[in-house]
Amino acid sequence: MSNYLAVATVTAILQRILQSAVQLDIDGVRVTTLQPRDIGNGTPETGINLFLYHVARNPALNNADATPFRSKGTPIKRQAAVDLYYMVSFYGNDTELMPQRLLGSVVRTFNDYSVISVEAIQEALADPTYRFLEDSNLANQFQQLLVVPLEINLDNLSKVWSVFFQAPYMLSLVYKVTVVTIDGDESFKRALPVSDCNLGGVVPFPNRPLVEQVVSATGKLEPILASSTLQIRGKHLASNITQVRIGGFELSPSEVSENQITLILADVPVDFLRAGVQSLQVIHRIPIGTANANNGNRAVDSNVAPFVLRPSIKQINIEQQNRPMDELRSLVLSLQVDVMVGIKQRVVLVMNEWSIDTPIGYQFEAESLNIDSDTIIFYLTGVKPATYLLRVQIDGAESLLSSDRDETSTTYGWFNAPRIEIS
Repeated sequence: MSNYLAVATVTAILQRILQSAVQLDIDGVRVTTLQPRDIGNGTPETGINLFLYHVARNPALNNADATPFRSKGTPIKRQAAVDLYYMVSFYGNDTELMPQRLLGSVVRTFNDYSVISVEAIQEALADPTYRFLEDSNLANQFQQLLVVPLEINLDNLSKVWSVFFQAPYMLSLVYKVTVVTIDGDESFKRALPVSDCNLGGVVPFPNRPLVEQVVSATGKLEPILASSTLQIRGKHLASNITQVRIGGFELSPSEVSENQITLILADVPVDFLRAGVQSLQVIHRIPIGTANANNGNRAVDSNVAPFVLRPSIKQINIEQQNRPMDELRSLVLSLQVDVMVGIKQRVVLVMNEWSIDTPIGYQFEAESLNIDSDTIIFYLTGVKPATYLLRVQIDGAESLLSSDRDETSTTYGWFNAPRIEIS
């Protein structure tokens, strides 16, 4: 993720890399970023000109933000992914083969620095020469920046010079930097979830594995929470010793029959529960040897059956940071949930204004955790003062909203919790 300064930052990085390397080979060389037609107007007699002459959408990531509601790995804001095309020109004393010497130095340098590292980005932004780029966050971009030489024939190269630059041709190379992503300012808006549904019966897909279905005891279309009771349905589930493995923890279920097992999720320690897709297996322990011989048991495992565990918001704390002149708020919001959040899990806060008069919505992504925790911190910026309904997504598993069931209430049937007031 990077802001509007990303393209200018890339140009500054390339200029800095070339300037640092080439001046060690040839004294007095300067790397400029001028229009090629301006070379000679105040530029030194010997130098390299780095000019961004073309920008194109990256074909591989052109539609990266077209499916914003995938469960994981997509940005919460729109992104533009572009490739940058640079014309690198060389000028100097032809009798001393200066342009060719400079060309060789540049080819070697970009071959050594074909990958722009985070350190190179940070060093360029720390350079006082580029203080106008101090707000750039290109170092946070997930995609790697590559410097790739382009093969371009003499005919196309001459067309570039005559059409784009309208200047006499100079010895030149073309390089492409791929890929630069630029984030938008507005986050995707998400509608509220469906409050109720009534679907026809679903016939489980018949298959050979023992476990065929894992559902909530309150109904197979009901969400599964950390406080839910599970019904594990299948075949040949009963045994002398039957256990269930969830998240690496094994426990004995409360009820076991040939075709169904009842399991209380609250019996699983919270440290073993993660929101998102959980795996479940039924295990049959078969004694080895005689009852008096302490030889242990042999385990027969079922197939792995998935189910989605949704988090629940337990507590909300808000710390307001400032009150800007434009009346938009910046604040720190802390959420405590009923499951542990792992250090590699992606957590997104979804906010919907509690209103029917053109409500607005926001999405904010939490910083990565250093340790597993049940508390998540979000840094909110540019939020309009209002009342908001809150949902949290952990690896795509979304917390639920409760509804007003008071038939005498003016908001009967509305989602009404959890919500916060930002004033």
